[in-house]
Amino acid sequence: MLTRFFLMGLDRKAGVVLVVLALLAVLVPVMTLAVPEGSPWHLSIFTVSLLGKYLCFALLALALDLVWGYVGILSLGHAAFFTLGGYAMGMYLMRQIGPRGVYGNPILPDFMVFLNWKELPWYWLGFDHFWFAAVMVVVVPGALAFAFGWFAFRSRVTGVYLSIITQALTFALLLAFFRNDMGFGGNNGLTDFKEILGADVQAPGTRVGLFVATVVALALGYMISSGIIASKLGKVLIAIRDTESRVRFMGYNTESYKLFAWTLSACMAGVAGALYVPQVGIINPSEFAPASSIEAVIWVAVGGRGTLAGAILGAVLVNFGKSYFTGALPELWLFALGGLFVLVTLFLPKGLLGLGAQLAARLPRRKAAKDETLPNGNLPGGKPADQKGM
Repeated sequence: MLTRFFLMGLDRKAGVVLVVLALLAVLVPVMTLAVPEGSPWHLSIFTVSLLGKYLCFALLALALDLVWGYVGILSLGHAAFFTLGGYAMGMYLMRQIGPRGVYGNPILPDFMVFLNWKELPWYWLGFDHFWFAAVMVVVVPGALAFAFGWFAFRSRVTGVYLSIITQALTFALLLAFFRNDMGFGGNNGLTDFKEILGADVQAPGTRVGLFVATVVALALGYMISSGIIASKLGKVLIAIRDTESRVRFMGYNTESYKLFAWTLSACMAGVAGALYVPQVGIINPSEFAPASSIEAVIWVAVGGRGTLAGAILGAVLVNFGKSYFTGALPELWLFALGGLFVLVTLFLPKGLLGLGAQLAARLPRRKAAKDETLPNGNLPGGKPADQKGM
């Protein structure tokens, strides 16, 4: 049954995405570990970590596209779920430091020793085990999304009002995590990680392993999302996006369907955050910033809302551009990003993946205009074809 679910959403577009991800999972480790450093085909560890970061953002964009593109929920707070997943993984990595920290305390992280904490807070217990942290990566964002969605959807908050509330949610978490007494490192966050599952975080083999894990997570996220969209459940979600009131009048409990998609999307975003942290090496409250959520919306819009593959494409392309332009033109990057969103909204409403469909739709209209020209070269109105605009 599970196999049938995954195969249900495998169309040609999904096949292309999965083949590309499979090639990345094979070629990147080979080009990093097997190809000599002097070769032009060698990939540096920095490049591998950068690609891994792009794919983490792609998974976040995929999660956002699931609720925005197919359910019609424009979330401006998905960075909250991403960052909570990152903090869950960061807490595990901090517990692995042990006595190798600056202050040599085997239990308390360095920032707690510096702040004069006497014992480990109760909510840090269990994070010395990877399995516990892995569960919290999914449970914490999922629980927050479920609680938020339960009240928001049952109150029938929709549209721009829901978007504003999601932005307020992530901003509230930003302010809370900035406080030192929260026990999450304050504005400095969690950093100086040493190892994960007993392996050195900075080792080339570990970096490549994290990249492959990110590729696998993105592939699974894509297959789950495409399977849902291709199922009867997906048809109901799309109907809710188009005309929720009509679906409700037909007897469907639309709040439950929206809550399921919203919670699943938050869990996917949490996994993306958990994979992001060991590759970047730090997690701090700035990741909660509303601007991070708005950037994710831009990724989806650029690639193509409601396509899944477009969300992945948009996240990779925009972040590649960000990496380049923040170095070449750091003062103009934010203006370029805003201008890109405006241009896509005005001229590419279906994103880059919808560009081909837009061009294909214009061709029949031009062909029809030519067919209207009479054999003698005149238009139906009697004017010569070369005087069409007169």
